[in-house]
Formats: sequence, structure tokens, C-alpha cells
Amino acid sequence: MSKLRFDAIKESHSRSKIEIEEKGRRSELYCMNVFNDEKMLQYLTKDAYDSVKDAIFSGSKIDRKIADQVAESMKAWAISMGTTHYTHWFQPLTGATAEKHDAFFDLLPDGRALEMFGGRQLVQQEPDASSFPSGGIRNTFEARGYTAWDPTSPAFIYGTTLCIPTVFVSYTGEALDNKAPLLRALHAVDEAATAVAKYFDKNVAKVNATLGWEQEYFLIDKALAHSRPDIIMTGRTLVGHSAQKDQQLDDHYFGVIPSRVLSFMSDLEKECTKLGIPVKTRHNEVAPNQFELAPVFEEANLAVDHNLLLMDVMEKIADKHGFVALFHEKPFAGINGSGKHNNWSLVTNTGINLLSPGSTPMKNLRFLTFFINTIKAVDTYEELLRSSIASASNDHRLGANEAPPSIMSIFIGTQLSGVLDELEGVSQGKLSPEEKTELKLNVVGKIPEILLDNTDRNRTSPFAFTGNRFEIRGVGSKINCAKPMTVLNTIVAKQLLAFKKEADLLIEKKKLKKDEAVFNVLREYIKTSKRIRFDGDGYSEEWEKEAKRRKLSNNKTTPEALKVLTSKESLDLFKTMKVMSEVEVKARQDVELEAYSFHVQIEGRVFNELVYNHIIPAAITYQNQLMQNVKGLKEIYGAAYKKLAEGQLNIIESIGEHITEIKKKTDHMTQARKKSNSLLDLNKKAFAYCNDVKPYFEEIRSHSDALEKLVEDQLWPLTKYRELLFVK
Repeated sequence: MSKLRFDAIKESHSRSKIEIEEKGRRSELYCMNVFNDEKMLQYLTKDAYDSVKDAIFSGSKIDRKIADQVAESMKAWAISMGTTHYTHWFQPLTGATAEKHDAFFDLLPDGRALEMFGGRQLVQQEPDASSFPSGGIRNTFEARGYTAWDPTSPAFIYGTTLCIPTVFVSYTGEALDNKAPLLRALHAVDEAATAVAKYFDKNVAKVNATLGWEQEYFLIDKALAHSRPDIIMTGRTLVGHSAQKDQQLDDHYFGVIPSRVLSFMSDLEKECTKLGIPVKTRHNEVAPNQFELAPVFEEANLAVDHNLLLMDVMEKIADKHGFVALFHEKPFAGINGSGKHNNWSLVTNTGINLLSPGSTPMKNLRFLTFFINTIKAVDTYEELLRSSIASASNDHRLGANEAPPSIMSIFIGTQLSGVLDELEGVSQGKLSPEEKTELKLNVVGKIPEILLDNTDRNRTSPFAFTGNRFEIRGVGSKINCAKPMTVLNTIVAKQLLAFKKEADLLIEKKKLKKDEAVFNVLREYIKTSKRIRFDGDGYSEEWEKEAKRRKLSNNKTTPEALKVLTSKESLDLFKTMKVMSEVEVKARQDVELEAYSFHVQIEGRVFNELVYNHIIPAAITYQNQLMQNVKGLKEIYGAAYKKLAEGQLNIIESIGEHITEIKKKTDHMTQARKKSNSLLDLNKKAFAYCNDVKPYFEEIRSHSDALEKLVEDQLWPLTKYRELLFVK
């Protein structure tokens, strides 16, 4: 073992155990650091409270005088909690969060000092927008951008800073973030779903999209992680031979959580609870040192904010416990990567989950309406939904026998498939009394018997119905949930509008009763969206061939997946639904393409360093030791040395061959990278990195991993998988 690796392991083992002091129950800590409804009732006037609540419910604007009252109350609460600064907390197109801290401290004209924070600072700030990705919306010299308060996501205290969730827009009004399009999409689905829900309950005034994410992650000892340039620079191991034992015995999955990890989890949960993140579930995942955390479902915008906040908190808590948290979708080859399943549903202000089967035929007609319309929406825009989960890191995971394939399909289970098949077979037009009775008793009447978990899970399905919600399983662990949530809510909103228009037409022109009109439209949707439904093995070659026959897209790489963003159909969708303008959509495509190229470029550069500064020198050193050994044998035994040194000579030859190949492949990769980097067109550059640079990575890795097996352990400079993955 190399001295570098030995020192790293020694440091981790000698580190004193971090003890967590639990004070009080979790329920008592919940939202301690959040300016939530309880704090608003305590600190705001009735007018200010009502104004904020109305803005949250209906999207109305808050008067500037009211904003001053809210700001003063927020400041009073925050200072009482020990804060010294405030920040507008936003989500630029980097995929992460951003913040610029300003002190409450200010000077009056007479020179006296005072803590100040008013409505102007609360509602709007002006961070420098020049260095954030904009996809051409802003030039580098055009620095002005605005952050604007999002009252639907409560302010919170993190450390000594009051954090105010905001949207981020350009000087000319275009969205420069992920939150603004999400809020627009949520507004669109609210309006469309509310209009349809009124078919069944006139009391419905609002529909919220809900999200429950499941965050998977790896924990790696901090000292060991910092001994690997690839982990620090790219978030994953670019080289590394599989450990003799990894996940093949399935002994880590749902196993006993290591005590050191449990201490980290307890500390994390305590901090999350204070911040209002309702974390509930924790467990070991499939791969060694892989874990999962999941919260209670929340309104989608708030859930997205909480997920981004969680990842930041997790990194900080992990550091305190001597860990590095890895969110890369595939940090280790040969074992499972990490996803972030997005569980989505629609819930009315009356407390009804619109995707939950009911106890009466009419309630199930409501369920079928939203269930079938969601299927139809995904069928129409399956390629666009696939684009929302595309990234350089997620490309390593999708379809890798641990995550769904890149072909979008929907799993609903045999029982619901049977219900839809029966509905499809009912005659069109007005239903006879016999058909109505048969339909209600034999088709709709069957659904009350459906339990929430009426069918087995299908881990190969990208979009699965799981009892009372749909689960998008292809979302990567590092991805901002706002992207798939924006697309899903937009396409469902568009589909619900189309459905209501068709149903209303049948009611007005054909004089059909409401339930008959609904059934007629749904029946056609069942037929026209049938191709997207698939309950089988998504990994099989047969499904890939069948999907092609069904004309479903199969975009396996990010550059392929992103092409659909600027199709006429996509641009019309976002424009019609007032979610994004053509400029905003094209900007996001450019940002994603550029990010993809940069990620592959960085990995290529790290490969170059690993090969020339670590791998080849170590291999040559060991090769020289063997050559000295052979030379000694020859001096002692003369001509007989060949038989005695046969093994050494074979190893020397193998090392030499791998050194030659790894150098050649690395040099070719470097040339391809430089050529790709010279391209000005972002689309061509991304495809060049994908097709001309990235293929060398696996070839370089195969020779490196072969050398790792040949070179003496103490000479190998990189911490090995068996050391990284089994830290207790």
C-alpha cells in the first residue's frame, strides 16, 4: 500500500467518533429555523398575513407596504435567532443553488449604525448575472440580473443567514433559473387540473402538484476521497478495478447501518428537521457505502427547494463526520449508481389525491380521468420527458441494469391494464342503460378493490404507477428535480386542457351527459396512447426492438436527448402554456449542451493527469523492480535464468504492452478533445465530445485497471475500490 493511501486510512481510523447530542423530539424541532405559518401568525399583522397567504394560494401580488411589514417581521425573527446576514437563495442554470450575503448592518446619514431590512430588499435584489450560464440570453458585459421573492417557499435560517427563496431573471425579463419555469408550469397544471376536477367536485378551487423525491448517495471517507484526483475533480472514479467483493451477496441492501454512518444520518436529520425538510426514511442501498433518504410528500416547488437544500446540508454534515457525499449517478464502475426517483401526484385544496382510486364509481371516474390523461401526456411528449433527465453523469446510469432504460414507457400493472382494456371495448356514443349498468358494475366498480400496492414494482420502467402516484425513476441523483417537474406538469396541463375542450364539445354539441362525454374521450385516449404502456422487462433486447416498432424514441446520450427541446412541437408547447418563451427554451438547450461538453472535457483532462502522473510512473517503477530481479537471476544462474524468471518476464511484457496502449489511447483522446474543443457550434461540440472523445475513456480505463491488478499494491498510487467502499 502506498504511503499516501496508508496515511489517509490512518487519519480516518484515528479520527475521534463524533457524538450527536439529541435534544427533544423531532416534532419539536420541526421548522425551528423556518419562517412558516406559525411564525407569520406570531410576527405579522393580520393584513400582512392574509396578503402573504393569498399570494401563496392564488398568486396575487403583494403590495410594497405589506412587503415592508413582512420584511420587518422577518428581520425581527431572524435576528432573535442569531442571524447577521440575509441572502436571496436562487437556482441558476448551473443545476445548483447560489447566494450573495448582505448584512442587516447599515449606517444612517448621521453615522449611527442600525440593523435594516425592508420590503425593497425582500422583494427584489440585483446579483451579478454575468458569470452564470444564460445560453446567450445575457452577454458577459451585461451583468444585471434580478432575484425576486417567491412567497410560496418560506424563508429559512441556515447558519447565521436568513435565506429567501427567489426566482432569477434577466434585465429583459427572461428566466435565468430553474425555479421560474417550474412555478409557471405549476400554475398551468393548477388551472387546467382545477377546471377538470370541477367536473366531479365544484368545491375544488386549487390543485397542487406534489413531489416526493428519494435521494440516493454514496458516503466515502474524506481522507480517502481526497487521495483520488478523479473523485475530487469529477465526482466519480475514472479508473479502478472492481473489489473482489462488492454487492454480489446483496448483504448491504437494507442491512444494519454502520454506526459512523448512523451518527451522520442522525445529525443530518436533526438539521433537516429544523429547516422544515420532512425527512422520514433512511436505509442502506444496494451498493456498498450507498444510502437513501426520503421525505414526506410536499408541494412540488417546496419539495424541489428542500431537495436542493438537503444536498447542500448533506455535504456540510458529511464533512463534519469525515465523509464526502457523492451525488454522481455512477461514481463507481461495476456496482449500482444513484438515482432520485420523483414521485408525482395532484392534490386538491379539499385534500383529494386525484391519482388515488376511490370508493365509488364517480370517484373512480375522476381517478381514471387524471390517470389516463397523464398517460396520454407522456405518450405525446415522451421524448421531451426523456430530455429533462439528460446529463453527462446520468448517461452512465440509464439502462445499466440498475436504472430504467432511455426508452420512455409507462408501467401500470396487470390489474389497471385490464381495466383500461375493458374501457376500450365499450361502444362509442351514448351509453344504453344496460351499458351504463355494466360499465359501472363491471369496469368502474372494480377499481374500489384496488389497493394502493395492487401490483409488483417494475424497476426497469422509467415512468411507473405505484398505487396513488406516478414515479419517474430515471431522474439522476445529481439532477435538479425542477427540470423533470417543469416538463411533466407542463405536458399534463396541456393534455388536461385538450381533454376538457373535447369533453365540453361532446356535452354541448352531442348533448351527452358529463360522464358519457368523459368516457368517450378517455376511451379514445386509451387507444391512442397504448404504445407507451409496457409492463415487461425494459432491459431486454426484445423491448428495444418492440419500442422501435412502436415508434418510441431511444435517445441514449445527452446530445441526442436534447435535440427535441427546440423542435416545433416543444417550442409550441412551452409557449402555449406560458412556461417558457422560445428564447428561454433555446437558451436552456445551449446551457445543457455546453455543460455536457465541459463535463466530458474535464474528465478527459483528469484522465490525462492520472495516466501520466500516477499510473504510468507506478507501472514503470514496478516494471523496473521486476527487471532488476530478472537481472539478478541472470547473474546468479546464467542461461538457466529464463526458466526461473518466466513469470517475471511475462509480467514485464504485459506491463509494457499496457503502458504502450494506455499512452497511445490517452494521446489519441487528448487530440480528439482538442479538436472537439475548437468547435464553435455547441451542438456539434457536444456530439464530438460524445462520439469522438468519450469512447476512449473505457479503453483507457481497461488498461489502467489491468495495470492495477499487475502492479504491487504498495506502489499503486490510487486508493482502491476495496478501500473506498468498505469504510466503517
